[in-house]
Amino acid sequence: MATSTKITLIGATGSVGKIILNALVSQPNFNVTILSRQDSTATTPPGTTVQKSDYSPASLEALLRGQDVVISAVGATAFAEQHKFIDAAVRAGVKRFIPSEFSTSSEDDAVLKILPLFQQKRDVINYLKEKEKEGLSWTGIATSGLFDWGLAAGFLGFDLKERTALVWDGGVTRFTMMNEKQLGESVVSVLLRPEETKNRFVYVASVETTQKEILETFEDVTGAKWTVTDTTTDVQVAEGFEKLGAGNFEGAFALVRASAFGNTPGLKVNYVKDQELANELLGLQMDTVRETIERVVKA
Repeated sequence: MATSTKITLIGATGSVGKIILNALVSQPNFNVTILSRQDSTATTPPGTTVQKSDYSPASLEALLRGQDVVISAVGATAFAEQHKFIDAAVRAGVKRFIPSEFSTSSEDDAVLKILPLFQQKRDVINYLKEKEKEGLSWTGIATSGLFDWGLAAGFLGFDLKERTALVWDGGVTRFTMMNEKQLGESVVSVLLRPEETKNRFVYVASVETTQKEILETFEDVTGAKWTVTDTTTDVQVAEGFEKLGAGNFEGAFALVRASAFGNTPGLKVNYVKDQELANELLGLQMDTVRETIERVVKA
């Protein structure tokens, strides 16, 4: 927020939390506090304050008092725990709460069918809507998947080391994703535009692409022909639920991918076409697939 500089970040040591933290500490007018559990031993960058809590209502309220913004970047095991953060924020007089969205949108009914766990995210949004009358505003930031991170880690099905690709549905579904830099920038921009982003979802993107374009670009940049395995959304979703049912959490990763670039009817994966993209509002620039892949390959 333009005049609200006291920000508490929860979940700062996670993969998304680290991205957000780096963006926040780059802003000289932001006073950043990291809220963590008492047994946490994680290190944090210079210029940040660390407050440890047992996450009891009294402790959370005391630590959030005087803060302007709370950002939650908690992982899947703590989605439901955000209700207590919201309650404490209301009691402490916090002005804005940014919940742990930063993925495919929990507004999308088709996403919830693929990822029932994200119903907890929607429950949090509904709870925030109830708290609007108590003076707490909110913003949900829908980014879809992380593009550069997902390519580098192999999470999106492209193995740079082995030169292999798992391509869904012929690779022709168009979708958007977010690069790490713009994810951090989107959070900062939301805070700098409090009225324009109040009590709503904002949809943001770094690239609009297809798996076919990604594969062709990888082959061009690496100068090698990649080995392709074909699959379908239906197969991936079925296998994902089967693995989850057997207690294998890798099944959830397949469902996350399905929610980001699957071809399930009604699924809104192309935020450029399917949603009101907030890039212009937030001053975010799109990247090209090629420049992102060149950067990933070079790294």
